[in-house]
Amino acid sequence: MTGRVRRACDDGGMSTLPAGRRMPAEWEPHRRTWMAFPPPNATFGAEGSPGLEAARAAWAEVATTISRYEPVILLAGPGRAAAAARRLVPPAVTVVEQPLDDAWARDTGPTFTVDGGDRLGAVDWVFNGWGAQDWACWDADRALAGAVAARAGARVRSSTLTNEGGGLAVDGAGTVLLTETVQLDPHRNPGWDRARVEAELHAQLGTTRAVWLPRGLTRDYDRYGTRGHVDMVAAFVRPGLVAAHAQPDPDHPDHVPMKELAAVLRAGRDATGRPLEVVEIAAPTVLEVDGGAAGYSYLNHYVGNGFVVAGVFDDPRDVEALGLLARLYPGRRIEPVDARVLFANGGGVHCVTQQQPAITP
Repeated sequence: MTGRVRRACDDGGMSTLPAGRRMPAEWEPHRRTWMAFPPPNATFGAEGSPGLEAARAAWAEVATTISRYEPVILLAGPGRAAAAARRLVPPAVTVVEQPLDDAWARDTGPTFTVDGGDRLGAVDWVFNGWGAQDWACWDADRALAGAVAARAGARVRSSTLTNEGGGLAVDGAGTVLLTETVQLDPHRNPGWDRARVEAELHAQLGTTRAVWLPRGLTRDYDRYGTRGHVDMVAAFVRPGLVAAHAQPDPDHPDHVPMKELAAVLRAGRDATGRPLEVVEIAAPTVLEVDGGAAGYSYLNHYVGNGFVVAGVFDDPRDVEALGLLARLYPGRRIEPVDARVLFANGGGVHCVTQQQPAITP
């Protein structure tokens, strides 16, 4: 683990952008968190299967943890799925019936913005199953962003960009992190170049500068991966400070790519022109999971009203990572949850959550 840690500002480094459109940073106040309950599908398994039951228990643990700090709406398929959700979560979690294909609310739900300083907006990206992957179905999920926006009372905007919420990270002050293998994926946005992607993102999010990372984790390019989501490898902690995934073991295929990623970040500048400061968080020690390179990451955490939900892996580095997160997010309680089932299904804590910002007069 390398890099210097400086105390994060309690106000989250509120944007100095002019009133208009802005995607608030994740650490800014939330109105609520949205989640989706695992349905039977190709990754989770059939109704009643051990795999689906384990996934539902893992998602419920995340929802229950967050509900101690802020309201949670858990979307669940009508009938049996909704009934199962209500059995697993406390009354503080509101279960709403909604047709679903999958359970990654970060990707299939809307990306919320604040428009004009006092109106809730929502971006409905084009969703095509993480690049039209042959195992994915998205007939129901392509309608999810609009449905969530309507329930939230947000003014929805349809984007022309094929994108997912896990494919971007913002500092709330004009800077957005991206990966070349997501937004420039020919299975997502054929013919698009950086300039076109940036123009659309800036228009939708109110950002003014993009920092492009070359790729994501090796495991994310497996059959059920996203082809490089940024929320597995980097996260803003405050404007000017980025936490980055590090793989210290030279025998792991992410060792060199993550060194290169950190170098790209350190060479980057934010929307104010200031060089980015980087603190690296070492990956868990396990090198292989289910016959492939381990893709566990402490970067895939979720920041909310007074808390951080952080995935842990029954690994010797868990304590070190939790301690560093506590220093990076002072004043917030660090809530560890076992993330191994989440990662076995293709994502982490951040992937299953989506924040709705609070609108302040």
